[in-house]
Amino acid sequence: MAVQIITSPAGDRLVVMPEADYDALVEAAEDAHDLRAVDQFKAALAAGEEELVPAAAVQRMLEGEHPIRVWRELRGLRATEVAKQCGVSAAYLSEIETGKKEGSLSVLKAIASALALDLEDLVWTRAGETE
Repeated sequence: MAVQIITSPAGDRLVVMPEADYDALVEAAEDAHDLRAVDQFKAALAAGEEELVPAAAVQRMLEGEHPIRVWRELRGLRATEVAKQCGVSAAYLSEIETGKKEGSLSVLKAIASALALDLEDLVWTRAGETE
């Protein structure tokens, strides 16, 4: 790496190097940042603060299946169990899962809690869609 140190008129020391060398340094820094992010995710995963979501579950949601149903089934819970924990009827939960009803914010929050999720995991739109 050919490097030259110069002093600016303001007295700052500047490093001059070929652009290709600069690009390689930037790429190495980005790679290091990415590796740290992966390590942080792995630590959070091991601590139970993050989870991996199977591609099949994501695909079901992308194809329009309600996230509540997908997450409930992924968690291995019956609708009656989730409904009871949320203080609603199984029929009402079913109507939310099938899109017949939207569900109130308080019920959606209760469902998210019952499924150990953030509310944002249950209420979202696909790219390009509007609510």
